[in-house]
Amino acid sequence: MSQNTAAEPGVQRPTITPLDIVRVLVLIAALASLALWGFGEWPMPWSIVVGIGAPVATLLIWALFLSPRPVLRLHPFLRAVVEVLIYVGVTLAWWSMGQAWAGIAFAVVAVTSGVIAGRRALD
Repeated sequence: MSQNTAAEPGVQRPTITPLDIVRVLVLIAALASLALWGFGEWPMPWSIVVGIGAPVATLLIWALFLSPRPVLRLHPFLRAVVEVLIYVGVTLAWWSMGQAWAGIAFAVVAVTSGVIAGRRALD
C-alpha cells in the first residue's frame, strides 16, 4: 500500500511547529491538573461536580476564545488575558494541593509558550 505524498492542488495543510505541540501539552496538563484538583480536594458530592466541571469549563473557554479557529474572536490583548486567567487558575489549584513548585513550573512553561505564541501571532 503506497501513500501519495505529493501535495494536492487546492489543499493547504497547516504546518505544525514544536511550539504548537508544547501548547497542546500545556492544555492537556491544565485539564488533567484541574481534574486532579477537583477529584482530590473537594468532599464527595462536590468532587464529582468540580472534577468534571472544571476541566469541561476550561475546555469550553479555550474553544470559545483561544483555539486556532475560535468561535468568538477577541482582541489579542483580551485573548492573552483569558489565557493568563486559565493559567492562574491551574497554578492556584496546584498551590491549594500543597504542590507550589508544580504550580510554579506549570506557570513558567505555560506563560512562556503563551508569550512566544502571542508574539508570533502579532508578526
